[in-house]
Amino acid sequence: MSGRVSCRRIYEDASPRDGTRVLVDRLWPRGVSKEDARWDEWLRDIAPSTDLRRWYHHDPDRFTEFRRRYVAELDDPDHHSAAEHLHDLAAHGRLTLLTATKDVDHSEAAVLADWLNHAGR
Repeated sequence: MSGRVSCRRIYEDASPRDGTRVLVDRLWPRGVSKEDARWDEWLRDIAPSTDLRRWYHHDPDRFTEFRRRYVAELDDPDHHSAAEHLHDLAAHGRLTLLTATKDVDHSEAAVLADWLNHAGR
């Protein structure tokens, strides 16, 4: 499955190479209508907890610790079914995780893509 999961901003144009497009943010992105978003699914239950999201606040200096805490959260029962669902989607074809953040490399989507591509289940 390695390399079959990528991430990108929801504001970017969709590509045929995206495969299944899943929004992984807890909150709906500003300025994007659900009709124009070109997404297949919104899996908000896979997003980091509200407390973790607020603590991180997209501060790149906290990314290493954010990654550690978020990966630990992925093993929680609250995330189990959503994590399994993403794993199944990735096992059956190309998967693109969508996020609204400007810094995709320091986002939960990047953590999830890496987790699914390398550590996964």
